[in-house]
Amino acid sequence: MSTCPEFGHLLVFPHLRVQNANAISSPLTHGFPSMTAFLGLMWALQRKAQQAGLDVRFKAAGVVCHQHRELVTEGGFVNSFHLTRNPVGKDGGTAAIVEEGRIHLELSLLLAADSPRWQREPDARDADLPKLAELLAGMRVAGGSVIPPAQPWRRRYHPWALDLTGTAQDRSNAFARARMRLLPGFALVARDDLLAERIAEAGEGANALQAWLSLARINWRWMADAHEGKGTWQHDRIGGGWLVPIPVGYGALGELHDAGTVTNARDANTPFRFVESLYSMGQWISPHRIKSAESLLWYADSQPDQGLYRCRNDHARPHDDEDAHSVLPEFELNI
Repeated sequence: MSTCPEFGHLLVFPHLRVQNANAISSPLTHGFPSMTAFLGLMWALQRKAQQAGLDVRFKAAGVVCHQHRELVTEGGFVNSFHLTRNPVGKDGGTAAIVEEGRIHLELSLLLAADSPRWQREPDARDADLPKLAELLAGMRVAGGSVIPPAQPWRRRYHPWALDLTGTAQDRSNAFARARMRLLPGFALVARDDLLAERIAEAGEGANALQAWLSLARINWRWMADAHEGKGTWQHDRIGGGWLVPIPVGYGALGELHDAGTVTNARDANTPFRFVESLYSMGQWISPHRIKSAESLLWYADSQPDQGLYRCRNDHARPHDDEDAHSVLPEFELNI
């Protein structure tokens, strides 16, 4: 299993207001866009930056959510998405409704970056940041539109960068001083380790799907006291934080097809493969509890030979030297 790529700069585009982003992150989950959408945004921004003559390479992406409002109608225990009929058909009539969950967001986007030009010309980074922010303002973020801030002169809306060089301790200290600027908010990190623990607790015969569903809900159990003849109701979220089921990428359903051989494919020049979603567990955590920038960032880990195209996060991976060779087990649900 790979680790987060090395990088020298952390770029932060704070408090982006995104309207009508995609709230349905997979066939089984909703409530926040998938991290694959933010990795796609990262690659799209890099292509636009290269076209604009900016010598920058992005390695990983992270997101801190400050506010969110899913567009739903609440009705007791059931919520319904606000749906629209669009676009119109060829005859001008309305098309059948296709469920499109939408959400309004205020988030900070973090990008791990490297640039040979910034190393040669230290002042070039500060000059390139507004250009990157301008490119980002004209792009789609998880299918949503970026809305200009009402008070663009305020410092909280200005992009900023953090140099992460030197030893691991130096990088950790630099991030510790800067992470408070991401408050208040919550960052999404991976918790594959909790899925492994839940499978181990379930014992023989348990599978990843059962453990995933168990972690996705709050389980209440009656704990009897044999000595006093009484008991209490207890749930399994004590100390577990804000856990959520999330998609983490895609798994192949078949072999790779040559470019142009699949009808109606979006790109006739790229090989094609049918895939389905992979699932794991995530946790929303306050940035002030994150010790390193690498723990907050997500990066691509594609293994075409195994049919896996997924994104990873190292928050639950040991970072000290003693556990450097430890590898957390992987649990992806192919549903």
